[in-house]
Amino acid sequence: MEDVILRTEGLTKAFRGFVAVREVSLAVRRGTIHAMIGPNGAGKTTCFNLLTKFLEPTGGRILYNGRDITRSSPADIARQGMVRSFQISAVFGHMTALENVRIALQRKRGDCFDFWRSERVLKRYDGQARELLDAVGILEFESVPAVELSYGRKRALELATTLALEPEMMLLDEPMAGMGHEDVGRIAELVKRMAKGRTVLMVEHNLSVVADLSDRITVLARGEILAEGDYEAVSRNPRVIEAYMGSGHA
Repeated sequence: MEDVILRTEGLTKAFRGFVAVREVSLAVRRGTIHAMIGPNGAGKTTCFNLLTKFLEPTGGRILYNGRDITRSSPADIARQGMVRSFQISAVFGHMTALENVRIALQRKRGDCFDFWRSERVLKRYDGQARELLDAVGILEFESVPAVELSYGRKRALELATTLALEPEMMLLDEPMAGMGHEDVGRIAELVKRMAKGRTVLMVEHNLSVVADLSDRITVLARGEILAEGDYEAVSRNPRVIEAYMGSGHA
């Protein structure tokens, strides 16, 4: 049997009568990179918000490692090992890159962020923080405030803080959004490295990135699953081609 780490059964979300996600049944296999794609308004980000409980579903179930997490809080889900990034980079702008990663590492102490503790106590995390910054290729910027980093390096920093939480599964919301060609290639390689030994579910508009990275793809349209399979299969699916016509992503 397939080793499924994340499964949804009939996942649905309605907003005052408008159904944004309808009966989505998804199965993400452990150790894979699974992409969720679709034209604008397809329900991808809503689906992400449901999976990580930033939104409550109207119907259906979410199972993570076989456990029903449909009513769990975002913090509970993160503690279980499923951690997400956001489409807009979420780092502390006026803290250095090192300090940002150090804060994430403090989670190991029981979710207590000791902003008021002495520098000596906080420095215990510096070695691990530098290893993570090196892993994402921005160690040389450890003393630079996050607000001064380029967009691509901010995204790399966010990935470092996500790794600091030691996730079993990572949910990446458009990790390449707004990047130039050079940054896209660098972050794509970084995602590939980060995926070793983990499971990744990502929303991404850049189809060349999806083709290169993904083991399996789920295509959403109007809140429903339109097609699933590897890139070759979904890219030739007539319904997928029709859904992308005129959307600017074909």
